[in-house]
Amino acid sequence: MTLLQERKQEIISDYQVHETDTGSSDVQVAILTERITRLSAHLKGNKKDHASRRGLLKMIGQRKRLLAYIMKQDQERYRALITRLGIRG
Repeated sequence: MTLLQERKQEIISDYQVHETDTGSSDVQVAILTERITRLSAHLKGNKKDHASRRGLLKMIGQRKRLLAYIMKQDQERYRALITRLGIRG
């Protein structure tokens, strides 16, 4: 269920804003989206894993707050990010 370091580095390099960026909002949303996808797949097979379901809901809430922040700062960047990640629609 956890992200491997190599996969995390790939996500960071794909979504970083500048060369030394490792924690911008875009990168955080991309990493959360990957974790949410993996955890959703886990929960499809393990329906009674309520602790993981709670963690999933917390991650979804965190991603929602980060996306709201990005939308408030720059709407074009927000639209590009959600299109690229394939979320919201």
